[in-house]
Amino acid sequence: MVSLREKKKRKTREAILNAAIELFGKNGFEATSISQLAQKAGVGKGTVYSYFSTKQDILNAFCEGELEYVHEQLNTKTNPDAPVLEQLVTIFLAEFEYVTRTPEFGRLYMQEMLFPKKEMVLNHKELENKFLDMIFPIISRAQQRGELRADMKLLHLCGHFFSLFILLVHAWYSDLLGDQTAEEALTTLFSNALNGLQPPGTSIER
Repeated sequence: MVSLREKKKRKTREAILNAAIELFGKNGFEATSISQLAQKAGVGKGTVYSYFSTKQDILNAFCEGELEYVHEQLNTKTNPDAPVLEQLVTIFLAEFEYVTRTPEFGRLYMQEMLFPKKEMVLNHKELENKFLDMIFPIISRAQQRGELRADMKLLHLCGHFFSLFILLVHAWYSDLLGDQTAEEALTTLFSNALNGLQPPGTSIER
């Protein structure tokens, strides 16, 4: 059972993160100060530092939260034996929903994810490895079931789907999806990719 003290700590941390999402998205990452974050969250500046040493740590916490959300969606909406298309759509749709729930902050997040600052490359790789640790087993099982070509490296296969996810996010921000939902667009993009990545004589049914 979670103690009252722990509940309060979680609530304070969440308040700081929510303040950061709003202010980073509105004012930009560099232009937002710790003092502004503290004021917005309703806590002291020292309290912010007791949870996060730097603003980059706050952004990293958002990334960690995204991974937790994606993993939760994968576990609750599908299973390890489900078709690879179903599992991949679940993963990347969850990531899409998490990123776009706050559009202005989502832009900043995508920028930091795709073009990390030099001093943050190591931390970025750690988060990236956690994501790959989640998706590699899915792709590997699909290869074993004959759903994907077995002669391609896991990283290369993952890159196909990640690039299509980036395309989806771009289309959403550019208002290019039209009447399609994100799930419909993602399913179409992934289905087309899978048909080209399968062993000869197989096809994906939608």
